[in-house]
Amino acid sequence: MIPPAFILVRPQMGENIGAAARAMLNFGLERMRIVDPRDGWPNPAAVALASGAGRVLDAAGVYASVQTAIADCDFVFATTARGRELTKPIYSPEAAMAHARALTAAGKKVGVLFGPERAGLENDDVVQANAIVTVPVNPDFASLNLAQCVLLMGYEWRRQTEVVPAIVQEMARTEFASAVEVEKLGDHFEERLEAAGFFFPQAKVAGMKASLRNMWSRLGLTRAEVQTFHGMLRQIAFRLREQDKD
Repeated sequence: MIPPAFILVRPQMGENIGAAARAMLNFGLERMRIVDPRDGWPNPAAVALASGAGRVLDAAGVYASVQTAIADCDFVFATTARGRELTKPIYSPEAAMAHARALTAAGKKVGVLFGPERAGLENDDVVQANAIVTVPVNPDFASLNLAQCVLLMGYEWRRQTEVVPAIVQEMARTEFASAVEVEKLGDHFEERLEAAGFFFPQAKVAGMKASLRNMWSRLGLTRAEVQTFHGMLRQIAFRLREQDKD
């Protein structure tokens, strides 16, 4: 499977090319192509902003036109925030990269066009693409920085190729409390609350205890936190006994 080629069309600033290279490598993409860069190539400003992603720039191909840059591509997406008077399918970034994933898995080559910073892709560029990708941005401020757009598309590509859990509850060097430990903490709390006369009236006691037990199980406490709660309860009980002596 060959990942998509990210094709920067007539980029105007070396800094943005470097930032785009960094964004690509963040998500495992290294196939950069550059069409007619305004300030020529190689560009020292691009190297400075790449910040460790120099190999993306070193391997980047430079092309005179969009046509030559996409010549080997089987399917090309054009990124644009502007409405077009062109009859083409319009994808969200997520749907575009899902389709790109399916195409590359089938051995096809995919390219993604990114326009210059000032005004984006021209219609002459877009007509050479098979589909358009549009980001649902604020219509009153639709312009995305070149590197931002590359980052967004790279992120969506990575999401389609990596299995990442939506939520991970994890703390370094920390063990979560067992069900027995949480149960004993609940017992300790109930004991102290009973002594303080908290459970009243009698008709509501069962429901109150069930709510407390549900809270403890829902919190996802660590062993250290359980011990802290036990310590707090013991200290409160000790102080109350001392006050009773006075």
